[in-house]
Amino acid sequence: MGAFLDKPKMEKYNSHGEGNSLRYGLSSMQGWRVEMEDAHTAVIGLPHALDLWSFFAVYDGHAGSQVAKYCCEHLLEHITSNSDFQSALQEDPCVDSVKNGIRTGFLQIDEHMRTISEKKHSVDRSGSTAVGVMISPSHIYFINCGDSRGLLSRGGTVHFFTQDHKPSNPLEKERIQNAGGSVMIQRVNGSLAVSRALGDFDYKCVHGKGPTEQLVSPEPEVYAIERCEGEDEFIILACDGIWDVMANEELCDFVRSRLEVTEDLERVSNEIVDTCLYKGSRDNMSVVLICFPGAPKVSPEAVKREAELDKYLESRVEEIVKKQGEEGVPDLVHVMRTLASESIPNLPPGGELASKRSVIEAVYNKLNPYRCDDTQEPRTWYWCLVLRPKFIRATGVNLACSWKSTDEL
Repeated sequence: MGAFLDKPKMEKYNSHGEGNSLRYGLSSMQGWRVEMEDAHTAVIGLPHALDLWSFFAVYDGHAGSQVAKYCCEHLLEHITSNSDFQSALQEDPCVDSVKNGIRTGFLQIDEHMRTISEKKHSVDRSGSTAVGVMISPSHIYFINCGDSRGLLSRGGTVHFFTQDHKPSNPLEKERIQNAGGSVMIQRVNGSLAVSRALGDFDYKCVHGKGPTEQLVSPEPEVYAIERCEGEDEFIILACDGIWDVMANEELCDFVRSRLEVTEDLERVSNEIVDTCLYKGSRDNMSVVLICFPGAPKVSPEAVKREAELDKYLESRVEEIVKKQGEEGVPDLVHVMRTLASESIPNLPPGGELASKRSVIEAVYNKLNPYRCDDTQEPRTWYWCLVLRPKFIRATGVNLACSWKSTDEL
């Protein structure tokens, strides 16, 4: 399940680019985990004369980062160079043949990584989910293996999203049981939380079963969606550290609102990651945002509302701090809890108050430059502001729990 740090590592890796009428930005952050196990790929203009094609992916590693790192460097080549994929491109690309070529690429790289591991005489026990999109001039191919997720926003709504591969899903559970395994506490053999992944070779050694019949399958689900010029807005690819705390519609609404105030896709991606941290995510977090020409544009009215909101929050923090001044400087948790109890207009949809924590913290620190208070930590803030009130409402018990005791909630 992974160990955690005392404080989150909030430094981010960013990148951006454009081409083929696409723009992208990405952000990844280690967060509370002791190791960064995520990786990603972003390529505009593919090899083998596929100049008008693009490929993006997020890999969420577990039990180590080796498989995720190898896939981010080599999966695309395994897909585009295999004979099944190449044969699909001999004339006009056949959608079903492209899908089959992508599937072949996944099976090939998984077997290749197993061979590498065996030659080293030590089985690599790491694994990785993979979610990606291959974008051709006519189609969007969504690719999913595991519980990372990708979605398409079209015409102002969530048009499509991939399905998570969880051991408790009926078809996944049937395959696991047919391979002699079991699903306990919603995990493969009570241990692994995903039913499809690359790597994880300890779960792929059932004799007499093919690669897609093992306890954990490396086979991706591939969905082909015809592009709709003018209607397609953006694609989000993200690991479960994002989806654990934001639903599909919430994240789409949040991204749409951010695109109305900035064209900087790195900034939008960073805001997604920070907001999810403050909403309580304790996992590594990675997100790739890909925008089509039909994505929301910056709106002067939205920019004005955003500036007014920030100014209002700054003034309210000053008021709260000054009001409590006679009794001593209030901690940041008190400030956040007070703001959460108020009806604040124009908060970003989906992100709400959590998406404005950096603004609130900046003015708080400016007013209290010498204050050092561990209650400013994101997880403590989230417990005090959100989890503890919910716990009290659900149980009727008002108690001060340490964070360790809330991990089970």
